[in-house]
Order: sequence, then C-alpha cells, then structure tokens
Amino acid sequence: MTSLAKSVANNDSPTISTSAMAEDILQGLRATPKRIAAKYFYDAVGSDLFDKITEQPEYYPTRTEIGILRDNGAAIAALVRPGSAIVEFGSGCAGKNRILLETMPSLAAYVPVDICASVVEHDAARLREDFPGLDISPVAADFSRPFDLPAVAIEAPARVGFFPGSTIGNFEPHQAAAFFRDVGRTLGQESILIVGVDLIKSTEILHAAYNDAAGITARFNLNLLTRINRELGADFHLKQFEHHAFFNRERNRVEMHLASLKRQKVKVCGETIEFRIGETIHTENSYKYSVESFGALARGNGWIPLAVWKDADSLFSVQAFVFRAPEAAR
Repeated sequence: MTSLAKSVANNDSPTISTSAMAEDILQGLRATPKRIAAKYFYDAVGSDLFDKITEQPEYYPTRTEIGILRDNGAAIAALVRPGSAIVEFGSGCAGKNRILLETMPSLAAYVPVDICASVVEHDAARLREDFPGLDISPVAADFSRPFDLPAVAIEAPARVGFFPGSTIGNFEPHQAAAFFRDVGRTLGQESILIVGVDLIKSTEILHAAYNDAAGITARFNLNLLTRINRELGADFHLKQFEHHAFFNRERNRVEMHLASLKRQKVKVCGETIEFRIGETIHTENSYKYSVESFGALARGNGWIPLAVWKDADSLFSVQAFVFRAPEAAR
C-alpha cells in the first residue's frame, strides 16, 4: 500500500463522479479475473485506516523511509543546486517533505502536486506557516499524467522531483516507465529525481506488513465493499469476503485480494455479479524492486542513477537520479 491511490481518489475531486465510479467498478467486476482500482479505497474511513496501517509495527515502509531521509538529509541536499524548485508528486505525508525542506534552505520554491485541490491547498497553507520565506505554489493535477508547472518552477535554475512512499510500486512496470518519461519532460534535462523504493525482501516480512496482527489492513481492504454498498447501492455482505495478501514471487509484487467465501450473487447498480467460492477481486499491487532492477527501469527512460541510500536491514531505499535523455527522446 502506498499513497498513489489516495492522492487520486477522494470524492472531493471533481474528476471522479458517481457515474464514472459505477462504470469503472462494474467493468472491473465483469472482468476475468475481477478487479477494482485501488483509488477507490480512499473514502474518509479508508483514508483513516490507511493512516493507521502506517503506524502498525509490521508496516515498515513509512518509518523506514523517514529514517533514511533524516539520516541522509545532508547527502541528499548536496545533490540539489541552490535556487532549485522541488516538485513533489502527491500531497506531502508523514512530514517527509518537511525533512527535505529543512535541509535545503536555499530553495527557490516548493511545488506540491495533487489531484485534489482542497488537499494540496491545505497542506501548502500549513507549510507556509513554517517556511515563510519559501515560495510554495501548489498545483491541482493528476501527477500520473503530464501537467504544467507554475512559472516559479519553470524559471528556477534547476528542478528536483520528490516521489516518496514507494508510490512508484503501485504502477505496473509499463506505467512506471511512462511516469519516468513524463517526469523527465516536465522537469527537464539535468533535473534530479528523488524516489522512495521498496526493496525485495523475505516473504515473511512482506506477509506481516500486509497482514498486520491488528487486522487494520483487512478492514481497509473490506471497507472498499462498504463504500460500494453505500455509494452504488450494492449489497455485498462483508462477512462473506476475506482479505488475502501475498507476495507473487514471479512478478515481485504484493497482491491484495478480496476472496469470496461462498458461491454467491451480488447486486451492483442493479446488475447481478456472480462469484464462485474462492473467487477474488484483485484490489491492489505493490511492486518490490532490487536496486539494480529499479536502476535499469530508470536508466531505460532517461534517468541516470546518482545515489542510493538504504536502512541497515535493506528493507527500503531512497534513490536519486539525474535526467539525461538523448536529444531524440526529448
């Protein structure tokens, strides 16, 4: 789990209407195998549950990434030219953006990008109180697609992308490649990109992280059905579905599913959806990378590896790249 879906999901955003949600979910439930986009996790309850997940002892990514940023702040800052503009993809969370801003006092601007205007404006207002000398220019946009930077970032002598939380892991590999290309075009030649990347590790650690003892992740996954019941008039019975999360070794990803515990029929928007016993709804993927495989993915799309910082147990990494695309690819 990461914050990508959270940043594109809230109903505060005019981009997701009830009719669009209904069409999207019905299309996924008609498919084989069944699927629902992870962006629909995040109603108010889902957002609160996700925050609780990050606090669970088994869920290492958030606290480990924060530790890496704190321990290596000076080294990360050394890659950033004075007067640069930092562009963060997704609304700031868990204070990670503050760690960077505190170590880079000579920045020209900070540009947080999030699809939900109210979220990004709220976060920007809070940061302005603590960084009164910094130009903070939020942008309401879907950062998984190309968007326009504000003038303060375009005019800065250099731009730095910040993409924490291993949010890149929620992208399918071809989507991650497209993201790298889009960010390169948006930030420009010689720009820097700092990315949080979850690493391949033991199945036991991954299983525990996505199946916490308190059952918060299970509640988070099942809340998706509660939201569909409420907003689309469906009649899912939550006790007839079960949270499943496991590491797919072949694809190097954790998969989350909701498994039907019996043969049953569910009505969604008046349409009957049939489930076999054991049939699942695929709700999320979270890809894990080695340093080498992620570096190869970045390099293949114009980003040259500069540095890698890891925790002592090599659970997580923060990686830095510079964009040097061939002329023909610009």
